[in-house]
Amino acid sequence: MTPEFSRPVRVDTIGEGERTVTIEADAGERAALAKRFDLVSIERLSADFTVRKEAAGIRVAGRVTGAAVQACSITGDPLPVTIDEETQLRFVEDDAREEEIELDDEAIDVLPLEGGAIDLGEAAAETLALSLDPFPRGPNAAAALAAAGVVSEDEVTPLNAFAALKDKLAKKG
Repeated sequence: MTPEFSRPVRVDTIGEGERTVTIEADAGERAALAKRFDLVSIERLSADFTVRKEAAGIRVAGRVTGAAVQACSITGDPLPVTIDEETQLRFVEDDAREEEIELDDEAIDVLPLEGGAIDLGEAAAETLALSLDPFPRGPNAAAALAAAGVVSEDEVTPLNAFAALKDKLAKKG
């Protein structure tokens, strides 16, 4: 299945030096990605990547930027979001992924190199998805929760046998 925002780069076209690639999703691609990621909309999505061959695979570094609208997880109200994420990826052959790799401070995400190409559009789309708040709350969320009878953690009181124990321990201290 081809991703909604596909920008494949064949490995055999990368060469020995660094290669800069700039991509931007069109309106149809943004609409399809918004549906996939359950967003109200994606107003803009672009990325600037530097691609280079290394002994360990293909290294991709760059920045993904964009603007989207999420729905508040409580009220459904639209919440505008700005995306500005740095990303570093390494694409490797499947057999190289099976080796145990020691992670350090410079560790980057490792993805499979499939079909002799890397898909920078899918990398940008996944970076967008990972940068979003999975449970966004708008300014009306607290009032909606209170109206529904949901209490905050600060308002919760123990209703079990340990409630009295907590009070006793507090008095001893």
